[in-house]
Amino acid sequence: MYDLLVVGAGPYGLSIASHAADAGLSLRVFGRPMASWRDNMPGGMFLKSEPWASNLSDPAARWRLDAYCATRGVAARHGQPIPVETFAEYGLWFARNAVPEVDERTVVRIASLPGGFEAVTEDGETVQARTVALAVGVMPFVEIPAALRGLPSSLVSHSSHHGDLDRFRDRDVTVIGGGQAALETAALLAEQGTRVRVLARSDRLRWNDVPPPWERPWWRSARSPHSGLGCGWRNWFYAERPDLYRRLPEPTRARIAATALGPAGAWWVRDRVEGAVEVCLDHEVTAARAADGGVRLDVTGADPFETEHVIAATGFRATRERLGLLAGPLRDTLATVADGSPEVGRDFESSCPGLFMAGLVTAAGFGPAMRFVHGATFTARTLVKGVRRRLHTGLPGGAIPAPGRHGATEAVRR
Repeated sequence: MYDLLVVGAGPYGLSIASHAADAGLSLRVFGRPMASWRDNMPGGMFLKSEPWASNLSDPAARWRLDAYCATRGVAARHGQPIPVETFAEYGLWFARNAVPEVDERTVVRIASLPGGFEAVTEDGETVQARTVALAVGVMPFVEIPAALRGLPSSLVSHSSHHGDLDRFRDRDVTVIGGGQAALETAALLAEQGTRVRVLARSDRLRWNDVPPPWERPWWRSARSPHSGLGCGWRNWFYAERPDLYRRLPEPTRARIAATALGPAGAWWVRDRVEGAVEVCLDHEVTAARAADGGVRLDVTGADPFETEHVIAATGFRATRERLGLLAGPLRDTLATVADGSPEVGRDFESSCPGLFMAGLVTAAGFGPAMRFVHGATFTARTLVKGVRRRLHTGLPGGAIPAPGRHGATEAVRR
């Protein structure tokens, strides 16, 4: 039985695995490395986060994004967005250098058993571990508006379902949403010759400002410090102190998680949208049905119209019920918070002892940083400490894993 099973090989899963291996835990890592970045984002997209805020985490901070870029002769400079393809390649490089071997099979079911958990892979193999770190990213939590649900994927899809937009060349597409995913998707569609419009519920689009220079007068930095989530003391608090964020009252945390860092487009995509893409504000889809030409949409603020395809860039909702790989009895035992996501403790452990959570699903507990790669560093360090604490509690005689290399575990006595 392994000490730790890491399910998911995106930025959070790989970071957790790197810290766990360095701590001497025996572990298995399952998942296709950087799968959603490689498969679910069209070519031509860029990271919205600054390069220095997009590092995966290893204990020595050796395998950073700028270090990878240096090996490729590519600049990783403040204020210059990084292509998604470069970031995905960086994640693969990180996995090769900072993580034990990754098993690319998918885990389809996790159930509890005495003393730990059992995971079943897509081809039927079972693996047992004392603890599990669930780092499944965002794909299980895709959110499509109720009015569009039930229509086939040939007519309605989510923005995260497209690694290639070529199928929409010379077609008519409607993008729903007002955030970065909607606006960048619309820009890419327009640039390839697609007839595209954006429907947004808000009365105006919001755009992030061009970031100030990294080096600036001290008084400007003191007034509005840089952080992994943007400038300003509030963003600094979200980005750099998730431990303190967790101490806020739950109603406050729920409100911030739902409203902070709301939909907005990156500064560098603005010129590609304005004047190039039809934007319909104060528009919300109230009903949709299949039609001869594709989809007929009823919307507030305008007459019904038809479009060949709808792309819903409407984000994600990380609820307990969407953790479908957890066996029903295990999933149903998880305590939840106000937004329906699993409740997690100070070290990311759920209400089921030994089952740890990471990434978007923990945003209600630890704040907006968990929606971004930047949150992986705090998560990996804190979660692995929690795993070791849980193993110490559960192992006979108080044996805990001693620091080692890539899964070589030694037991020491305290």
